[in-house]
Amino acid sequence: MATIPEALAIAIQHHQNGRLQAAEQIYRQILAAEPQHADALHLLGLLAHQAGKPAEAAACYRRALDLKPNFAEGQVNLGIALQEQGQFDAAAACHRRALELKPDYADALGNLGVVLMEQGKLDEAAACWRRALELKPGYAQAHNNLGVVLKEQGRFAAAAACYRRALELEPGYAQAHNNLGAALKEQGKLDEAVACCRRALELNPRYAHAHNNLGVALKEQGNLDEAVACCRRALELEPDFVAAHNNLGNALKELGRLDEALACYRHALELNPDYAEAWNNLGNVLKDQAKLDEAVAAYRRALELDPRYTQAHSNLLFALQYCPEAAPAALFQAHAEYERRHAAPLKAVAKHETASGRRQRIRLGFVSADLGRHPVGYFLVRVLECLGPAGQETICYSDRVLKDDMTHRLQAAATLWRDAIGWSDEQLAEQIRADRIDVLFDLAGHTAHNRLLVFARRPAPLQVTWAGYVGTTGLQTIDYLLADRYEVPPGAERYYQERLLRMPDGYVCYDPPDYAPAVGPLPALNDGSVTFGCFNNPAKVTAQAVEVWSRILHRLPGARLALKFKCWDDRGVARRFTEMFAAHAIDPGRLEFLGYSPHAQLLAEYNRIDLALDPFPYSGGLTTCEALWMGVPVVTCPGETFAGRHSLSHLSNVGLTETIAQDLDDYVERAVSLAGDLPRLAALRTGLRPRMAASPLCDGQRFVTNLVSVLLKAWEQRTN
Repeated sequence: MATIPEALAIAIQHHQNGRLQAAEQIYRQILAAEPQHADALHLLGLLAHQAGKPAEAAACYRRALDLKPNFAEGQVNLGIALQEQGQFDAAAACHRRALELKPDYADALGNLGVVLMEQGKLDEAAACWRRALELKPGYAQAHNNLGVVLKEQGRFAAAAACYRRALELEPGYAQAHNNLGAALKEQGKLDEAVACCRRALELNPRYAHAHNNLGVALKEQGNLDEAVACCRRALELEPDFVAAHNNLGNALKELGRLDEALACYRHALELNPDYAEAWNNLGNVLKDQAKLDEAVAAYRRALELDPRYTQAHSNLLFALQYCPEAAPAALFQAHAEYERRHAAPLKAVAKHETASGRRQRIRLGFVSADLGRHPVGYFLVRVLECLGPAGQETICYSDRVLKDDMTHRLQAAATLWRDAIGWSDEQLAEQIRADRIDVLFDLAGHTAHNRLLVFARRPAPLQVTWAGYVGTTGLQTIDYLLADRYEVPPGAERYYQERLLRMPDGYVCYDPPDYAPAVGPLPALNDGSVTFGCFNNPAKVTAQAVEVWSRILHRLPGARLALKFKCWDDRGVARRFTEMFAAHAIDPGRLEFLGYSPHAQLLAEYNRIDLALDPFPYSGGLTTCEALWMGVPVVTCPGETFAGRHSLSHLSNVGLTETIAQDLDDYVERAVSLAGDLPRLAALRTGLRPRMAASPLCDGQRFVTNLVSVLLKAWEQRTN
């Protein structure tokens, strides 16, 4: 009969060869014969751990350690079992005890790092893994885990280097391939990210996290159907995978399937009610569905859960701009809270070269994630193209992932272009300082992917917000808002944290797309009735706008209203607005909901529209420019806020003041009057494009001459 040491050796051989049931049987036989056998207890604990029974494993380890207190490996394994039960303090204590017993125990350091990361102690976790790697340079898991911490800290390039080192040591390490894909996605390297996630799935086809991360990268590439399929596969493998429900919602939202996206976010929140990101994303969908009160509540909940969640705070502020009850004074106070919560704490690191001396040539920096076919791109490109010949240096800091022809045109016009995707705010601020920018432009405000906390670090002597947002940023470190007398009339300065730089004409310069179709004849001349149109975001179409538009339609019984935007593809949104109009006795047959189409086709749709109706209190911006370029006059009623006065600025600069109403009653009368005068509408249609092309709204050279003059004056005031 075998001795106990011989039996233990046989059991260990079974254990190592995967014959777990045989190993367990022998371990238990040994313990029946010798209940105080510490090694058998420890190995039985390992079996329980492998079987997914952490509580049973912990009990075995504790009994083993009672018998053998100085057993460092036993302390580590108990720590792992406790960690799996969420007992992080106790787990950390075990790993620390192991290190007291064996200071050069790299695995104990590695596992302590895992526990510290779970506790949110990222710097301490990183220190553990760095020390582990000093002791054991070939420790692939430590390289991988250090990368995880660096990614959490926003140091994506450094994280990617760690994952690559882990893969050099262990090429079949599926988790490292997956994590490398996630880091590359954050750097905008989408093709590489997709390849890494696919490699992880070749190694482990049932790896739910890799399916999820592949879906995220594909969504960023615009491969939305495949992104949805990947997230669904992740959920088949792991039905309670909260992040996958959230990411599936993101892909469905981009496809315009808003009700389905909403259901995904709600499911994620059922699984984890404290998931701040899902609350934020829920707010985004609710805003797109024009459910503004619910959207605002969702953003507020995200901020309650994570008070430092800057993007949710920005989304809240942006959503407030759409709300009819948002008065200028209330918006000012709401934006001041962003300053207090997020920007003011950065004053200690705010620094720049002191502005000095008179200048004729200044270095201008532009920070944006929207340098492409986006309103910012359309309003910036002629400015950049004229600034160079005017003798000014321009440096663009771009966070845009997917580049298009407008991106390339902007890049060609800039003196220097820096892709800043994946850079931390501090890294970007340091680069701006190194570039010695004189005037730095924020082109995002509180829109998506903004870099306001770069501006909070004040990397440039003069900082200006312009073109990307609809009012004050609230930041004390942004010196000026570039506007005009229409957007910010005299007396409204008190609603802006920034001082006002007013351009003598309009506050932007529009570049019409070269693929815009020719202006067609007035549709009403053939149709016999007028078709009104609004191509703005449904979030701008308030209940009051529906009531006013219904009054117009009642005055003109044969008239129709066409509403176009990608969100109208969602049947739930269209149905809700149909019901809103029906409450004012408007037959659904008089409404037409037009969803997504490529931009050239969208512009062509204006050849079906006789007269555009501007929403309120948030008016059209780029949308108004496009309507005018396509020969369609826009009836507007300017509001009190910056967001409510875009069309006023554009129409005034084109010289089309007859469509600017004094109040909502006047708005109705002007719309009805123009709709009843088809010769007048036809004449306007024929002349609008050449009129607009010759106006200050499209004159890049004139805009740049005025801009440089305004900026030099501001520079001199600051340096005197």
